[in-house]
Amino acid sequence: MSVLEGSCLCGGVRFEVSGEFEPRSYCHCTSCKRLSGGAATANGRARSDSIRITAGRELLRTYQPDEGSAKTFCSVCGSNLFGAGWPESEFASVRLPAIDTPFEGGPTRHIFTRSVAAWETLPDDGLLCEED
Repeated sequence: MSVLEGSCLCGGVRFEVSGEFEPRSYCHCTSCKRLSGGAATANGRARSDSIRITAGRELLRTYQPDEGSAKTFCSVCGSNLFGAGWPESEFASVRLPAIDTPFEGGPTRHIFTRSVAAWETLPDDGLLCEED
C-alpha cells in the first residue's frame, strides 16, 4: 500500500494518504473556484479514513458553503487541503497541489463543467468532461 505525504504552504499542517487515490479530476464548481482563487481545483479521491493528520490538526478549519460540500483549509496560510466533506464523508477530495510525495498520473476528467465561467476556456486536453 502506498502512502503519500502532504502539507500546507506554511508547513503547519502535515498529513498522509494511504491506499487508492482515484479518480483524479479538475473540479470547476463555483465554490472550489472561489476557495482556490483559480479556474479549478485538482483533486484526488480518497477514503476519508485513509487520511491521517500527522501535524497541525488544531490549525485546520472547515467551511460549509450553502451549496456543495465542506472545504477544509489551514487557518494560518489558507491552503485548501480537503473537500467533499472530509472527515465526516466516506470519501474526500485531497487537493493534488498539497501532495509532497511524487506520484504517477494526473487528473483524468473535468467535473462540474456547467459552472465554467464565461472568461474560462476548458483546455482541449482530451479528458472526459462531466457537467454533474
